[in-house]
Amino acid sequence: MAKDKSWWRLRQIRHRDAVILSVLSASCLLAGELTDNVTNCTSPPCSIGAIYQDYIVPYLNNPPILVVLIALTLLGFTTYFGGIFVLLGGLHFSWGRVGRGRFLTGLGLGVSLLGLVGRLSRTILTTGRPFGDPLVALLAVVAGLSGLGILLGIVSHTLMGEYALMLKKHAKRVLRRWRKSRRPTRRSSKS
Repeated sequence: MAKDKSWWRLRQIRHRDAVILSVLSASCLLAGELTDNVTNCTSPPCSIGAIYQDYIVPYLNNPPILVVLIALTLLGFTTYFGGIFVLLGGLHFSWGRVGRGRFLTGLGLGVSLLGLVGRLSRTILTTGRPFGDPLVALLAVVAGLSGLGILLGIVSHTLMGEYALMLKKHAKRVLRRWRKSRRPTRRSSKS
């Protein structure tokens, strides 16, 4: 007959699974960022300076369009940190800092999702067609390594949450037992 696993064994298994998925997610996110930038860099504006010269300088006299173009440029180049934050989240989680690890993983996933919007904004900036190429770019990102990295990151974040709930329940049980053992017993005044 199979013996039920103790809470310690369950904790270790979930702990390892979440860390492994976090590392795989970070690897996919970083590899997806590198491959997307290499493949998308065939057109001339590959750097911030080139985008500034080609797209922002001509609109310096038109503030509403300038604000939109600056926002699109910033979104296009802030996506490298998603994979790093997910990796740091897995590292903190493996050290036993569950809350901080889960926060960093969630932050990395949020930044990575902003990366999807950033790639779409770069496509809109370079092509000028709002509904043609962005859908193709979104499909390529979701079907590529970045999409797999985001999916693995969401699973890792969910496992970290389940692990945190299990630890919280165990801590409550231990605290209740400790309080019971510390309570003075009530004795009647006649004895």
